[in-house]
Amino acid sequence: MKTLQNHTLIYDNECPMCNIYSKGFIKAGMLDQKGREAFTELSLKNKNLIDFYRAKNEIALVDHEKNQVIYGLDSLLLIIGNSFPTLEKIARIQPFYWFFKKIYSFVSYNRKQIIPSAKDHSDEACVPDFNLKYRLTYIAFVVIFSSYVLSIFSSKLGLNLNQNFGREFVICLSQIIWQTLFLRRYLKVKLWDYLGNMMTVSLIGTLLLIPALFLNLNPTLSVVYFGIAVFIMFLEHIRRCKILKLNFLPTISWMIFRMTVLIILILSNK
Repeated sequence: MKTLQNHTLIYDNECPMCNIYSKGFIKAGMLDQKGREAFTELSLKNKNLIDFYRAKNEIALVDHEKNQVIYGLDSLLLIIGNSFPTLEKIARIQPFYWFFKKIYSFVSYNRKQIIPSAKDHSDEACVPDFNLKYRLTYIAFVVIFSSYVLSIFSSKLGLNLNQNFGREFVICLSQIIWQTLFLRRYLKVKLWDYLGNMMTVSLIGTLLLIPALFLNLNPTLSVVYFGIAVFIMFLEHIRRCKILKLNFLPTISWMIFRMTVLIILILSNK
């Protein structure tokens, strides 16, 4: 690999994804051993160079030779392009560049809902601004993806349920509406952060169910498997509420909805 010299990547050290890929650049030799710096441990020189608030939304790459800063997707393309020029040229072709930029923003603006940290509440934390468009996009993605997987898995539960995407879509959407109406006064400014975390809990549960789609489980084992997935979701929901400094009310409301839906499905298919 060709090392990009005299550059420092300012990464979010409270974000596991950012930590992994920035460390990967160094291990691969694409950045030198001092080629990254934690956002919460900024040197005075770099802190004076970067746009502190923009760097929370888009990862910053400091060029020490030119005393310039590149942000977001462009910073990653510069690092990658230094070792793989052809890949950078392809990525900068429209509409590829537009697509990759949207994906980057989608992940960046939702990264604290995907993997939250207990240290995200400090003033120096690298927490991105709230972006309604990308938060709604994330919620919509999880609803559609989860509805599709659940529509397939539900037919294995022995509840006389057919594969029905529309039914699961309505259930997923109804939970969002339920939690919003029930908790909006309690959550206040934390509503969108909570909804983003709740959707990640749903995404985790969905990913846990995918292996079962390829296993020939009988209805009893499918119910047990589903129960284990829900229990893991329950624990993760509690953990994320603690990070958001919320009490057990959101978890209680979340479980009441899920139990109500389960009872309705059982009774309606007797």
